[in-house]
Amino acid sequence: MSVSTGTTLDVRPISGALGAEIHGVDLTNLTDELFAELHRLLLRHQVIFVVGQTGLTPEAHVAFGRRFGEVELHPYLPRLEGTPEIVVIDSESGGKVDVWHTDMTFHQSPPIASILHLVKTPSVGGDTMWTNQCLVYEQLSAPIRQLLDGLTAIHVIRIGNEFTSRAEHPVVRTHPETGRRSLYVNRLFTSHIPQLSRNESDALLQYLFEFSEGPQFTCRYRWRAGDVAVWDNRVTQHYAVNDYVEPRRGQRVTILGDHPEGEPPRWEHYQAAPGQRYWPARVNAVENY
Repeated sequence: MSVSTGTTLDVRPISGALGAEIHGVDLTNLTDELFAELHRLLLRHQVIFVVGQTGLTPEAHVAFGRRFGEVELHPYLPRLEGTPEIVVIDSESGGKVDVWHTDMTFHQSPPIASILHLVKTPSVGGDTMWTNQCLVYEQLSAPIRQLLDGLTAIHVIRIGNEFTSRAEHPVVRTHPETGRRSLYVNRLFTSHIPQLSRNESDALLQYLFEFSEGPQFTCRYRWRAGDVAVWDNRVTQHYAVNDYVEPRRGQRVTILGDHPEGEPPRWEHYQAAPGQRYWPARVNAVENY
């Protein structure tokens, strides 16, 4: 694959569902043409892995992120000293999240993308997996898709007693750039579907979680030190495989989000009958994700 600069990009898909390795790019010297090509590849593959970026400086990492949009200053995760735009994800300090999730869906405007630079990897293990939530939605039956198109979901996080965030988003969102629909619920942050009773919500969400995690929707990436992953947070979930004991350290830049859009809800929030107690759904307690 060639671009007008004369640079050749070697693009290697890593699964039938999503994901591609990109060779032949230096993110410290990124032209507008190359960035446009990477952006196009991201929309197509949903997660891209730019290999061999051992020389990527924190400043270049942040500059790359700013090409996508405004970079987040995370309110509570540890940051890289001298570069507050970079979050440090260190396995020695609790930085292991072996639960399928989409980043920060508990915000009203969740991030649109994340850029993770692995600077230290274990000799064995420490892979990350992603799922294609567009493909998940498209492979549901028509009656289930029709039901989901008319529902919203509540996403929640609580960290101790100091920080709580809550947002309501469509269960199915429409990508603002590609127009594709994707399932938009996840195990870590989705609490319940407010149009349904507690039992109905729990049963439906459990089915959707399990279906969306099927191997036919996933890719799995074996990291090398210096690799950079960029994923579209609007249409993917990811899972950090916790099968290693040696240190693993990454530096992440997150791009601030848009407001998830989908079909308007077709029903009001569920109201329990008089005398019937409505138990609220679970609320996550997450110290470090």
